[in-house]
Amino acid sequence: MFLADCQARLAFDLLGNTWNAVVLWALRHGPRRPGQLREEIGGIRTKVLTETLRRLEYNGLVTRHAYAEAPPRVEYELTPLGRSLLPPIEAFGAWAFDHADEVLAAQERMDAMRSHDAP
Repeated sequence: MFLADCQARLAFDLLGNTWNAVVLWALRHGPRRPGQLREEIGGIRTKVLTETLRRLEYNGLVTRHAYAEAPPRVEYELTPLGRSLLPPIEAFGAWAFDHADEVLAAQERMDAMRSHDAP
C-alpha cells in the first residue's frame, strides 16, 4: 500500500515532478551554475529551475555553493543522496527509450476512440 506516510510514496513524489529528475541528471557530471543548467536542459524557465533547485536542496539531493566573488557565483552539486538517485533515473530513462513508441501508440488509439465516440 502507498499510504500518505509511505516511504515509497516519498520517492515517487520526488521523481514525479517533471524537472526533478531532469535537473538531477544534468548535475551528474559535477557542479553547474544555473545558467549552465538552463543551457544543458533546454526548455526550462529560470523561475522553474530556481524552484526545482530549491526543492532538491530542501530534500537533501543537491547542495548550493555561493562564492564571494564579483559578480557573485553560485553552483549546485549533487549530494551523495542525490547521486544515489542516478541509477533509478537512468533505468527509468532506458525504459522510456525502449517503450516510448508503445506508449505513444496506446495514446493514439485512445485519442482515436475518443474522437470516434464524441458527439
